[in-house]
Amino acid sequence: MKRSTLILVVATALVFSTPTFAQRPHPNPGGPPSSAGGPPAGRGPGSDSARGAAAHSDMSHGSPSDVLSHNTAIAGNIQTLTGQDAQTACSGFKNIGQCVAAAHVAKNLDIPGGFDALKAKVTGDGAVSLGKAIEELAPKADAKAEAKKAKKQASEDLDHASS
Repeated sequence: MKRSTLILVVATALVFSTPTFAQRPHPNPGGPPSSAGGPPAGRGPGSDSARGAAAHSDMSHGSPSDVLSHNTAIAGNIQTLTGQDAQTACSGFKNIGQCVAAAHVAKNLDIPGGFDALKAKVTGDGAVSLGKAIEELAPKADAKAEAKKAKKQASEDLDHASS
């Protein structure tokens, strides 16, 4: 009886451990398949499109003061949207993308109190998301759609400024 119980326990352990072994990485003796042999054409580390994507990513997540000191095109765009010096307009934002998106929302919706009112909601004490700020300052607007639209506009601005 003990022997059959032991065999049953070992067999059960093997059955339940098989998925664990199947998930381990196994060496591929033939090398990678040809379709997985690196980035697609034009997307390698030295390509212009890869540098552009990296520049946009770095720029949109960079601190406003760092980005604005190196990129006069985006600074000019922010000044046009807000009517303020770009450094002043973007102070308090975590990254340049947030600043540009807020500037677009203020302009698109003609927010009461303008960019400054929106900035105060998004960066001040008790800061809220851009969508929540839109809900509070322009209750008749579709906050989710407007935030999405402004983020897209900001992304396009940053793409153009980095190229």
